[in-house]
Amino acid sequence: MDAEQGPSGTGTAAGRPDRPPPASDSAAEQAGIDPTGSAETPPSASPPEYEAASARLDPPTIPDLVPVPGPTAGPGAGGWPGPVAYPAAASGPDLAPRARPVSFLGISGRLPAAGPPRTHRWGLGAYLLVELVFLLTSVAVGVLVVGDGPPRAWTLALALSVPTLLAAGTAVLITRLRGNGPRADLRLSWSWSDVRLGLLFGIGGLFVTLPASMLYLSIVGPDATSAVGEVFGDVRASLPLALVIFATVVFVAPLCEEIVYRGLLWGAVERLRVGRWVPLVVTTLLFALAHFEFTRTPLLLVVAIPIALARFYTGGLLASIVAHQVNNLLPGVALMLGLVGAIPMS
Repeated sequence: MDAEQGPSGTGTAAGRPDRPPPASDSAAEQAGIDPTGSAETPPSASPPEYEAASARLDPPTIPDLVPVPGPTAGPGAGGWPGPVAYPAAASGPDLAPRARPVSFLGISGRLPAAGPPRTHRWGLGAYLLVELVFLLTSVAVGVLVVGDGPPRAWTLALALSVPTLLAAGTAVLITRLRGNGPRADLRLSWSWSDVRLGLLFGIGGLFVTLPASMLYLSIVGPDATSAVGEVFGDVRASLPLALVIFATVVFVAPLCEEIVYRGLLWGAVERLRVGRWVPLVVTTLLFALAHFEFTRTPLLLVVAIPIALARFYTGGLLASIVAHQVNNLLPGVALMLGLVGAIPMS
């Protein structure tokens, strides 16, 4: 059956409604835009539809990027001003002064900055408190753990490690409560350059300390032994315990002592603004005296100088820790071999 003709001339199938006539005006024509590419000039009194379309096309404002006064790149094309500078995101104050890069035997390092020292709220009183903690803990461990009986290796290991660990822990806690933390206040951070320089100063220091030790031994005599050697004396230990004591002497004790002396005490003296060399001199002297081995004080001064130079030269604590560990390596090996009976202790 042929399709019927509607009034408008559009063919429709049986039972099917007529298609709607095409719209006479497109969306572009309603918005005032010529579909052929020519734009119509909007009327002076913009209709609501035109204002709504314009609002959708406006770029969003970014309130965070506010230009600040300052030098620009100069006028651009057409006399327009050049780009403006925007403020950088705040990342907090830089607490440590900038250090000057230097090089020593092909290894780069940092000399301490000439500016003011770090800002913290602790000083020499913090160092005195840490020393008091060390002394009181040493007495308590000596009375409660070691006692009057014959010394044993594990009790002596506790007496050697616990006071030093508590003193260093107190120093770190002070920097957190009254300062900016150990990284900023004690300059305790990791750096391969500082490790290499610490090894360099530690090994180089052995060429000074070993002859000084032989000279000291020739002057004082065969009884010129360290306090650790005298305390352990004829004590014997199993190999695992001897390894623990070795690790304490070579790794733990230098770390803790450097936190107290070349860290906390150094920062306290620096805070007085008395010059760059004064912290080196004061910490070296007090480090030698704090061992309470007054006959060995001249030798301890010689031992401490390369360690303090590592701290001074790099501006960080890691190099002095490594140099101190290198210095304690040979005594630690001798103590370990003596505890297992491989060599005589005296």
